Amino acid sequence: MAKVTFTCSKCGASHSKWAGQCDSCMEWNTLVDQGPLSAGPGKTLGGKRGRTITLTDLATVEEPPARTIAGVAELDRVLGGGLVKASALLVGGDPGIGKSTLLLQAAARFARNGLKVIYISGEEATAQVRMRAQRLGLSESPVILAAETNLRDILTTLDAEKPDLVIIDSIQTMWADHIEAAPGSVSQVRSSAHELTGYAKRKGVAVIMVGHVTKDGQIAGPRVVEHMVDTVLYFEGERNHQFRLLRAVKNRFGPADEIGVFEMTGKGLVEVKNPSALFLSERGKTTPGSAVFAGIEGTRPVLCEFQALVAPSPHGQARRSVVGWDGQRLAMILAVLEARCGIPFTGLDVYLNVAGGMRVTEPAADLAVAAALISAREDTPLPRDAVIFGEISLSGALRPVSQAENRLKEAQKLGFCQALAPAAKKLENIAGMTLRPIDDLAQFVEDLFGSR
Repeated sequence: MAKVTFTCSKCGASHSKWAGQCDSCMEWNTLVDQGPLSAGPGKTLGGKRGRTITLTDLATVEEPPARTIAGVAELDRVLGGGLVKASALLVGGDPGIGKSTLLLQAAARFARNGLKVIYISGEEATAQVRMRAQRLGLSESPVILAAETNLRDILTTLDAEKPDLVIIDSIQTMWADHIEAAPGSVSQVRSSAHELTGYAKRKGVAVIMVGHVTKDGQIAGPRVVEHMVDTVLYFEGERNHQFRLLRAVKNRFGPADEIGVFEMTGKGLVEVKNPSALFLSERGKTTPGSAVFAGIEGTRPVLCEFQALVAPSPHGQARRSVVGWDGQRLAMILAVLEARCGIPFTGLDVYLNVAGGMRVTEPAADLAVAAALISAREDTPLPRDAVIFGEISLSGALRPVSQAENRLKEAQKLGFCQALAPAAKKLENIAGMTLRPIDDLAQFVEDLFGSR
C-alpha cells in the first residue's frame, strides 16, 4: 500500500504525519493528505536500469527558443518577446479581474497568427465562452473550445488534436482520477499541473494555466506549482479602476518583474502604450500630500502618484493605513523622519495610497513617500513639475538608484521640468530637466519645507 504523506498548502513542505502546525512555515491547519505522485523508479520500471542521459558543458551553444508574436505589444513584452514553444505558463489574479477575457483575446490573436489553439474551460460552458467572444468581437477567430474537467480525457483529446497552444481555465477545476481528493485540493492541483507541464515538454505544446489566488494575493495551492512552470504571471488591478497590470514574477525566457498595462473597456482589454500618462491622467491641481514618483517596472520607466494624508488621531493609538506599498517600509520612513529630521508623527493617523491601484515595490520610492508625508503634515504642496525618487537609509542618507537616466527621460516626456534625487557622479542632465541633487533627508526637508 502506498504511504500517505501530508503536504502544507502554504509552503509545499512534506510531513510524514498530520500536525496542527507546519514545521517549515509555522502556519496552522495547512496540512492535507497527499498520495505519492509516483511509486519511484524501482517500481515503475520493474527494477531495470534507466537509460544514460546526454551530458553537455557550459560552452555548448544552442539556438534561442522559437517565439510566436501575439501582436499585443504589452503581452509580448511581459512574455519576453512572444510565446515560447513547449513552455508552461501560470496566470493568477483575483476573481473577476479579467483573466478569462485576457486569455480569450490572446487565444484569438495567436489563432489568427497561424497557431492551432484549444481553449478548455472547467468553470464555464462553451456557450458562455461564445457569448464572451461575441461581446469582444472575436466570434470569427479560429479558436477551438471545450468544457471539461477530467484531466485524462483532456490529455487524450490533446494527443489526438495536436494543438500548438492549450489554455486551461482553471487549474483548480481539473480532476485527475488517480488522485483520491476533490478538485481544487492541494494534491489535485499539484498533480494536474505536473501532468500538464509534462505534456507541454513532451509534445512541444505551449500550455497556459489559470490559477485562483488566495486572500493574501498568492496563487492557491502549494508553491511547488509555481516552481513547475516556466512563467508565472499575475493579473492585477482594482475593479473600480479601468486599467489592469499583467506582471511577470517569474520568467525563464525573459526578464522577471516586467509589466504590461491594459485598460478595461466595453469591448475587452485594450493595451496602453504610455502607462505613465494613464496613471497621472486623473491628477488634478497641486494639493498637499501628493508626490510623483519616477519608478522602474521591469525594463520600462513608469511614473505614478503617491498620495498621503496626515490627520490628528481621535483614538488612543494612531492608525497606519497603506494601499499599494509596503506597510513595514512606511513604518521605517516614519521612524527615520522622526529620528533624523525631528518630524514627529506621534498621535497622527497616517494614510498612504498609490493612485490608480498600482503596487510599488521599489526601495527607490522612499524619498517620494517621505516627501508626500511631510507635505501632508505641513499642509504644503510640492512643486507640480517635479518628480522624486531615491532610497533612504536608516542614517538618513540618500542612496542613488538604478536607471536614473531612464527615469528622467520618461519624466521629461510627460512635461516635468525638475527632479529631486540623490546625488550621483554618472548622472547627466537631461535636456529640459533640472536635476536637484540631494545628499541626505535633512537637506531635502530644509530645501523644500524650510529649516526646522
